[in-house]
Amino acid sequence: MDEKSTIAALAALAQPTRLQTFRLLVAHEPDGVPAGELARLIGVPQNTMSAHLSTLSQAGLVTGERQSRSILYRADLDRFRAVALYLLKDCCGGNASLCQPLIDDLACCSARAAPGLSQ
Repeated sequence: MDEKSTIAALAALAQPTRLQTFRLLVAHEPDGVPAGELARLIGVPQNTMSAHLSTLSQAGLVTGERQSRSILYRADLDRFRAVALYLLKDCCGGNASLCQPLIDDLACCSARAAPGLSQ
């Protein structure tokens, strides 16, 4: 991950509909959501959703897979992880105690998301 790619990903997420769409796709991993269903769930016209999905795709945050007559979209969690790691690479100048609250929050989030794990 480099600065240019990170800026593109952050810019793609810096719009309410795209951020909502990405979060919705993350919540539906690994199954994905068809484009039309995304538009319905977010409450925007399909052509508007198409434009937003294009922006997210160009930033590498979502992927689309044609299934019959529709396209199933999924969040690219590896790409999002790379963006987050790029931002945190030199977290707190190497002072682990300053980063620990962030690490704890992320670990808690992971435990909630993983089936069968207790909090």
